[in-house]
Amino acid sequence: MKKNLVIAIDGYSSCGKSTLAKALAKKLGFIYVDSGAMYRAVTLYFLRNNINVGDDAQVVDALQHIELNFHSRDYESHITLNGEEVSDEIRLMPVSENVSEVSAHKIVRHEMVKQQQRMGKSKNIVMDGRDIGTTVFPDAPVKFFMTADPKIRAERRFKELESKGNNETTLEEVFENLAHRDYADTTRKESPLVRADDAIILDNTDLTQEEQLDFALEKVNPFLVH
Repeated sequence: MKKNLVIAIDGYSSCGKSTLAKALAKKLGFIYVDSGAMYRAVTLYFLRNNINVGDDAQVVDALQHIELNFHSRDYESHITLNGEEVSDEIRLMPVSENVSEVSAHKIVRHEMVKQQQRMGKSKNIVMDGRDIGTTVFPDAPVKFFMTADPKIRAERRFKELESKGNNETTLEEVFENLAHRDYADTTRKESPLVRADDAIILDNTDLTQEEQLDFALEKVNPFLVH
């Protein structure tokens, strides 16, 4: 097997990208990289430190004080921000409501893309995000673009928040947040969310997690050398 086979998974918010990416990584023995968590952690730092996203000087200075690291336990991706475990906090609504604006910033994206590309130079990885197959790894041999019905996506996200003890957010608020993020992700100037020409569409509206994994494995298998 190649030592740096990259599987790129892009798609809309709450389409199950990370669920599929983690399942693929576990099945194949690859490393899972959650690119979205990187942008969320940066957003959390900006919120905590009152960084004005419209001020390039502040953004550049802030990025110099941010150190992100991934730790994998049972193929669950855990991220630390300057040594602090923030995996749960970055999934809460304050970050969700601001991450699109932060991740659309050219300086932020360039810095994160550089870090992501370094991760894929010498390792077999599965990476999910918004621009993995178009900007980060345009030459990745296997690319998926995930989508699902907006209502189903909102229900999934709402249940995820409830499972983490967040009972203050309504289903309607989650639906509106996802609609806002879809618009921001697809219309931003810097690396917008689009399907790569050679990406395989995976609509999991009516698929179980096991069914979507089987679908993906069937597409990946030809690229594996046994």
